[in-house]
Amino acid sequence: MRMREHVPSGTQCDRVAARVRMAATQYACALAKYLLRKHTERKVMVQKLQSLESSMSSGRKFFRLGNTVSSIDAARRTLYLTDPVLRFCLTVANLNRALYFICDNVLWARSISLIQDIDKDRWSLNATRYYFYSLVMNLIQDAYMIAQLMVQKSRDGQYRQKVNDHLNESQDTAPVIIPQLDAFLFLLIESLRRHPALALDVLKNACDLFIPLDKLGLYRTNEGVTGLCGLVSSLIGILLVLKPSLKNKP
Repeated sequence: MRMREHVPSGTQCDRVAARVRMAATQYACALAKYLLRKHTERKVMVQKLQSLESSMSSGRKFFRLGNTVSSIDAARRTLYLTDPVLRFCLTVANLNRALYFICDNVLWARSISLIQDIDKDRWSLNATRYYFYSLVMNLIQDAYMIAQLMVQKSRDGQYRQKVNDHLNESQDTAPVIIPQLDAFLFLLIESLRRHPALALDVLKNACDLFIPLDKLGLYRTNEGVTGLCGLVSSLIGILLVLKPSLKNKP
């Protein structure tokens, strides 16, 4: 049974659009702040960027208050997927996303003094972990879908001929050291080129992954890298709001 596509209402679309615009502004501020960090004459500008970044972060938390229910509903719907790998990856991803939003909502409540007796660092760490697990499962899902596409294309006689033609052309320009690797990369690029929704999903998830990796200390970067990755992810999010047809669907 194919999962029923969830069509968001106009209010939900407006809320999503506002949230991704805030995210884009927040990460643009983080990137600009990093680039201007050594310019002492721009100290006032950096402070304004810091203030705007904090405001956008707080605004995003407010708009995310209803996302826990949406994530649980998404997990319920993915249980009806017939493919066991996609069913497992998407259900686990959505459940972890729901747990992330729960932690995020608790932290937001603490920031406005609705809740006080909680360990902010522990809740923040748990939120980052759940976010990380959700992204990992999404990337596993992407890898699985790419592998399926590549297998299908490798069995297609027309594509096998394209691969052979590509290898022959490569041999004419430069010696191909590992033909199997060259053929694999050709199939990979062709699969992503013909499925832009999947390519955008991979890029968005990969960019998002740098943020929890840095916070968890698994792969240290800097504010510039996380700002740039967050900005790219947010711009893709805006594109998906404007063109829902580009959203990856299992």
